[in-house]
Amino acid sequence: MRGYNRNKQSTGYKNFGNDDKKSKFHKDSHNQPQGLQVFVRDGEDINKALRKLKKKIERAGILKEIRDRQYYQKPSEKRRIAKKAGIMRWKKRQRELEMNR
Repeated sequence: MRGYNRNKQSTGYKNFGNDDKKSKFHKDSHNQPQGLQVFVRDGEDINKALRKLKKKIERAGILKEIRDRQYYQKPSEKRRIAKKAGIMRWKKRQRELEMNR
């Protein structure tokens, strides 16, 4: 194990002799814009486009993530909140099952 360098960090770029093709981990492959997009057609109402954008943001969970990141939460607090939410979901499910009987 003489030639093995334990402290050497991997660059993350894998190019196995394919210089002409960009590999999966190539630097230039990350230059594309990322995020949510709403395409507005000619003559389409701007309010409809805003509703579409709001719906995409809701589904992606962006606002929830922003609210969660506003302040630091200890891991123990996250677990406590998640457990409490799970109990509430279970109780709601039990109530719904009771009503359907």
